[in-house]
Amino acid sequence: MIYSNTAMVNLSRKLLPSTSALAAFDSVARLGSFSGAAEELSLTQGAISRQVSGLEEQLGILLFDRTSRGVVLTAAGADYAKAVASALAQIRSASLAAMTKRHSDQLNLAILPTFGTRWLMPRIPQFVARHPEITLNFATRIGVFDFDRDGIDMAIHIGQPDWPGAECTFLMEEMVAPVSSPAFLKSHPVNKGEDLLRLPLLHMASRPGAWSHWFESLGIAGTPSQGMRFEQFGNVAQACIAGLGVALMPLFLIDSELASGQLVEAFPHQVRSPSAYYAVAPMSKADFRPVAAFRAWLLEEVGRYREKEEVVGW
Repeated sequence: MIYSNTAMVNLSRKLLPSTSALAAFDSVARLGSFSGAAEELSLTQGAISRQVSGLEEQLGILLFDRTSRGVVLTAAGADYAKAVASALAQIRSASLAAMTKRHSDQLNLAILPTFGTRWLMPRIPQFVARHPEITLNFATRIGVFDFDRDGIDMAIHIGQPDWPGAECTFLMEEMVAPVSSPAFLKSHPVNKGEDLLRLPLLHMASRPGAWSHWFESLGIAGTPSQGMRFEQFGNVAQACIAGLGVALMPLFLIDSELASGQLVEAFPHQVRSPSAYYAVAPMSKADFRPVAAFRAWLLEEVGRYREKEEVVGW
């Protein structure tokens, strides 16, 4: 079938109802009432009714069943309501983003949960004071992800500098050591590194080879026990405090637990982790002003931190 230009234009208009009609329909669908929708949108009930009726006429389908007790979505109306609600939410979000960008730049930053909470967040006020024109939006991500799909401009990454299509800027290495609760260590004394092989070892899902690397650094042959696995360091720390086993932890992330005595080193041997921290940005955003500003500030903060900390191996 061949459509004329006029027919195509008419079809296009039919498939694009006005936002006022869609807003009226969405409100009635959510509230189940024309009067409720009228109050929500500050319109008359008659205006809401006309908007919905016009939408039904434009689509050629019945969206509501009208009864003496109110209105109920038809099957077609229910499906349409879900799609319209999602579309309106996206429009609101896009409008807010556009309004915000008139006044400032935005940086959508993906952070690691524990690193973000314990190391980065206490320092963020300094960045905000220096760059009040940049709005920071935070998301939590672990591992490699698609920057474009997730709408992320930059990420703090733990691992290797091998992120496809991205620029990786080295931030810092970390020293790790086996830690446990004092009570656990008292009931499971560790006199030599080999003793840890027979104890319940806690593992990070993102670092499957960490324990093997630690034992190899001591020249210890053997297979680490397959103990509990966790996604986040915070959960590992809590498991250690609860006495569930020994974990290989980055010492700078558990400063407070070590200082309070909730955790202690189970064996005095620290090693440099094979993983390191990187600031990662897609090549398309490498020179994006908020990315460049945050990267420069982050490197300054890391430099100051490394000058203050006396960490073996740095």
